[in-house]
Amino acid sequence: MNAHEFVSRWRKEKDNLLASFMEPGSTLRVADRIRAMNLSEEQRERLGAVIDGVLVDTFYTLLLGLDGCAQIGGIQETYEIRGEDGEVISSCGDIEGVASEFFPA
Repeated sequence: MNAHEFVSRWRKEKDNLLASFMEPGSTLRVADRIRAMNLSEEQRERLGAVIDGVLVDTFYTLLLGLDGCAQIGGIQETYEIRGEDGEVISSCGDIEGVASEFFPA
């Protein structure tokens, strides 16, 4: 796996979370809370857009933190990400460029 595939998997996870939050039949607590709000379809769409933005910003920040390009908890460090096989997925700076493709502002 390389940085591109690593980031693409996080994008897929973000998309799955958003769908799970907004799915009427979902058993997630967030979905329960959204249903309890009794929103109109327009309000649900607007809320979905807000949640999507929150997830994009969160995942992007997380990825940049892991890449050593942003702080995590107020501290910026360099990390090396390895797969189960021990192969390097990302050294410092590999994820930053790819993350902006998958999580545009």
